[in-house]
Amino acid sequence: TNLRAARKQVRKGKDVVVKTHCRDMVILPEMVDLTIAIHNGNKFNRVKIIPQMIGHVLGEFSSPMAKVKHGNPGIGATKSSAYVPLK
Repeated sequence: TNLRAARKQVRKGKDVVVKTHCRDMVILPEMVDLTIAIHNGNKFNRVKIIPQMIGHVLGEFSSPMAKVKHGNPGIGATKSSAYVPLK
C-alpha cells in the first residue's frame, strides 16, 4: 500500500502498516498517525509516526545495529582455564 491508500484506511478506523526500504525518506505532516515498518537490513521495525518526528528521516528510528551481548567465556578461553577440570 502507498501512503495515500494507507491514510484512507486509517480514517476508516483500520490499522494499516506500510512497509518501506526507503530509510532516507523525510517524514511529512501527512504521515502522522501512520505505522510504518522500516527495513533495517535484516527485518522490518514498526514505528508509529508522531508529530515530533516531522522533518526527520525514517532511518533515524530504525537502527541497523544491534547491541552486542557477549556470553560467558568457554573452556579453553584462557591459559588458566585449560587446567580446570570439567566436573
